Amino acid sequence: MTLKKNMFGMVGLLAATYLLGGCVTPGSGGSVTTGSPDATAVSGAAGGATSAGANTSLERCDETLGTLAVDDGRGKEWYASFGAATKITTIEPLIRLAVQQSNCFVITSIGNNRTESKLSSITDKQRNSGEFRAGSKQQKGQRVAADYYLEPSIIIDNSSTGKMAGALGGLIGRGGAAVAAGMESKVSVVTLTMYDIRSSVQIAISEGNATATNFGAAMGAFGPAAAGGLGGFSQTPEGKATVAAFTDAYNKMVIALRNYKAQEVKGGLGRGGRLKVK
Repeated sequence: MTLKKNMFGMVGLLAATYLLGGCVTPGSGGSVTTGSPDATAVSGAAGGATSAGANTSLERCDETLGTLAVDDGRGKEWYASFGAATKITTIEPLIRLAVQQSNCFVITSIGNNRTESKLSSITDKQRNSGEFRAGSKQQKGQRVAADYYLEPSIIIDNSSTGKMAGALGGLIGRGGAAVAAGMESKVSVVTLTMYDIRSSVQIAISEGNATATNFGAAMGAFGPAAAGGLGGFSQTPEGKATVAAFTDAYNKMVIALRNYKAQEVKGGLGRGGRLKVK
């Protein structure tokens, strides 16, 4: 009976820890928070320069800095393994939402090959099919070019930072220690790199990181009923940590860009540099 009480007490402890901590702890460079088991570090909506329901910790710009192409990541070597491990199908829309809410850049479709192909197909049909009304303004020269290109990369995904059995086992006894053994802290480390498209010069790069509590197989020790009842607490916390890590990286980049100063090379960029060979 005592063991059973301890086990159910552990369930409450796990749930309380999860809710109070939001399951995600961002890196020291930002204060990204997630307050709900079903939320990510990016929330709300954006329409033009208007933002609604944005995460209050998102950095913002008073002045828009240019137009931006965001890489969708689908061609990257980390894309498939990232999705399999975190159950997140794409991170690009969340990055686009955070960027537009920040008012730092105007987002273009360029960078997402699927969207770009679809828009080009629609434009071609409307322009050349002869089926659309006169005055629809489908002539060439209306698309907006991107000034900058943003490339997301995942450096460390779903890496374990250690079990928590030792700390919790002493509190709940031997039976509960088996449950605690299924809990571990996961870490996600990501980067965002920005290039000037016309010159191909790297403008900025930032690193973001976040950790998340992963319940793993811990709930299995309580049987199907308990595990099912707490299933919502284990919905890819490491995936949410990765989204929080990207938001952390973006916040750091915005802070740097607000104080941007171009690098200078005496004699001009791309003209031989200062490190001469004799």
